[in-house]
Amino acid sequence: MRPELRISEDGSSTLYRADLDEHYHSFHGAIQESMHVFIEAGLKNVRPKSALNILEIGFGTGLNALLTWIHKPEGIIHYHGLEKYPVDPDLTALINYPQLLGGERVLRHFSAMHAGVWDQEMVIQDDFLLTKLKVDLCDFEFKTRYDLVYFDAFAPEKQPELWTDTIFRNIFNKMSHGGVLTTYSAKGAVRRSMQAAGFEVERIPGPPGKREMLRATKE
Repeated sequence: MRPELRISEDGSSTLYRADLDEHYHSFHGAIQESMHVFIEAGLKNVRPKSALNILEIGFGTGLNALLTWIHKPEGIIHYHGLEKYPVDPDLTALINYPQLLGGERVLRHFSAMHAGVWDQEMVIQDDFLLTKLKVDLCDFEFKTRYDLVYFDAFAPEKQPELWTDTIFRNIFNKMSHGGVLTTYSAKGAVRRSMQAAGFEVERIPGPPGKREMLRATKE
């Protein structure tokens, strides 16, 4: 099912999947949601390291990867983005994040993220290495220990197989101590699955339009 390009309330692009009746981002604002959930609550709360391993569940439009590159801390980022259904290049070319986030330089790096081949590491810049992995999370073989996880799958009622005790346990087992996982979801069942996996879980204020979200830590 080819997604439909839409503009969210903060003026930034998102995509809509009619078969799931689901947007890729909050319709209150794609950029402001990603900034709140994954950058402010995630990237800026992870322990500083000379090399940071980040896993994104749901690479989608590439917004979280782009914002991570823009706001990256000192050191090298190894960014792995999982996506079962990559977005067509002719559609990603219409996404307006570069125009809203910095113009030509941002466009050049955003285009490189989408132009690069799948399942192979690419150098976006010397300290930002991106690997896009075309795989279902349920089939993903963890080979890296991650410091930060962006859990950005479609909602639990749309993709329940991705929000299970087993999935979160697999992630927990392949995270470093002190590692952080953030997600927009605040559902009680999701919190309990994270806790069953071993995470310390907290409810924190959500992005505009959402009262709460979850942040989990491997102590």
